[in-house]
Amino acid sequence: HYDTLATGIVYFHRFYMFHSFKQFPRYVTGGCCLFLAGKVEETPKKCKDIIKTARSLLNDIQFAQFGDDPKEEVMVLERILLQTIKFDLQVEHPYQFLLRYAKQLKGDKNKVQKLVQMAWTFVNDSLCTMVALQWEPQIIAVAVMYLAGRLCKFDIQDWTSKQSSRRWWEQFVHDVPVEVLEDICHQILDLYSQAKQQMPDGGIGTGENPPPPSILSPSATLPAKKASPQTSPRPPRPAQPSPKDDSKVAKLTNLEPPPPPPPPPPPPPVSINPG
Repeated sequence: HYDTLATGIVYFHRFYMFHSFKQFPRYVTGGCCLFLAGKVEETPKKCKDIIKTARSLLNDIQFAQFGDDPKEEVMVLERILLQTIKFDLQVEHPYQFLLRYAKQLKGDKNKVQKLVQMAWTFVNDSLCTMVALQWEPQIIAVAVMYLAGRLCKFDIQDWTSKQSSRRWWEQFVHDVPVEVLEDICHQILDLYSQAKQQMPDGGIGTGENPPPPSILSPSATLPAKKASPQTSPRPPRPAQPSPKDDSKVAKLTNLEPPPPPPPPPPPPPVSINPG
């Protein structure tokens, strides 16, 4: 279930904010986070099944991290994981907010549905970044809708609370400037440029469908972060490189869609208000 996977990934990120990969092998931690997330999200899996899946996916050297008694390794690490995240087990994700916000948009039903599908994919991809530890899920949901709208060339012009909100996302989150949304977009889009740099032929995986160029300047100054309830406790975010010339976040322009990722879980149908 996508909520279980997302919760496990957030546990994984939070755990390694305090511990090193050298001290705690990542594959054991990954299995442990999924094991705990399954219980929290009421989609439990037996520990032996998670270990069996890990055995099928990892080579001998990688699976050696589980030691002579893999189940015991996971069980012992689960206690350390719980102490690290201070038994703060409940995690909210942007998925539910994305669907809720989309219902407030007016316009072409097909365009809105396409926006939701692309934004859903960006939520999946955002879990590969630290965004979930930096911002509330409501803000992330708005940011991926903003990015998807630009990529789909769908300019959101009408929404249910237009008379009281100057910009469409202000009906969902307050006091969030566009620079914050672009910072989140920056981090998500950087995933594709990083993947492109890692492939010798410039593509991802098969060498096809190259990702878009980096849209936002990596050296741009990022706006100050608000505290998120998802992030306590955590050390400060590492400093970003200082800009030499630009002092503002670059604007999202000339966007091209990213390559299609592996098929994500489809979002539930959204009932759209006709324009």
